[in-house]
Amino acid sequence: MSVRGDLPATPVTPALLRSWPLPATGSGKHERGSVLVIGGSRKTPGAALLAGTSALRAGAGRLTLAVAESVAVALAVAMPEAGVIGLPETSSGSVRSTAHEALKPELDAADAVLIGPGLDDPEETARLLRNLLGMEQTRDDQTLVLDAYALGILKRLLPDIRPWAGHLILTPNLTELGLLLGRDPEDIRNDVTEVSDKYQAVISCQGIIAQPRNADPRETGSGATTCWEITTGSGGLGTSGSGDVLAGTIAGLRARGTTDAQAACWGSYLHAAAGDRLASRKGSPGYLARELADELPPLMMELNA
Repeated sequence: MSVRGDLPATPVTPALLRSWPLPATGSGKHERGSVLVIGGSRKTPGAALLAGTSALRAGAGRLTLAVAESVAVALAVAMPEAGVIGLPETSSGSVRSTAHEALKPELDAADAVLIGPGLDDPEETARLLRNLLGMEQTRDDQTLVLDAYALGILKRLLPDIRPWAGHLILTPNLTELGLLLGRDPEDIRNDVTEVSDKYQAVISCQGIIAQPRNADPRETGSGATTCWEITTGSGGLGTSGSGDVLAGTIAGLRARGTTDAQAACWGSYLHAAAGDRLASRKGSPGYLARELADELPPLMMELNA
């Protein structure tokens, strides 16, 4: 499959990132922003844990995990840095679509809301996402980051997502990209750009990042560029949980006050560079997704030096 496309893409390099610095972290957790992760069914609670850990490693100041009630206590013990909310679940342990009713205060407070890691029932997820999208957006500076099952059902919710246009980041894998397109991917760069325009969202997929071509450069802080390409990254990134780390990293950066495009470019680069470092020490494949998060702080220190 080609990744060249017809549209030019700007390589994401350390020099580019240093010219596009992250916001200062400030002196307290509230100045570093708040992330809400909605996911974590009984079968896959670790996905929410990976995403939340990565959000904090990326510098977010406050984290809340909203997960199936049966795993909430275990996750609270596993991650004492996070607030944890137990959500109503089905008999099989999937988060119910009515869970949005318990989330209003956290939704209002969150700078970045990540939906998807660990959700495992497509129909409950579709109804939950529709309910969440239907809630009134109270803040202009809030972004939804959608991953995993939240992406698999998004095409049928296109009318519901319109009010969030310009406040969305999507992190699909190739299968999910095909679902968003309504066909098999053919050329990644052009396909990612097409999805970005269609959903009015910033997209990060397979090392290609795109923002809608009608985005205002003054709002993105990226000049006239609408497409970027990550040119690093180990094959070991194709491991269970890696996508949860990527989505959590992007959400954490966005909570700190970046633009959506900046969060996606920085997060995608950090994720890839972390894979390179682990591959050099442990081999590729073979490292674990949870190890990626530990590489984020030193990488950010080097890039912001």
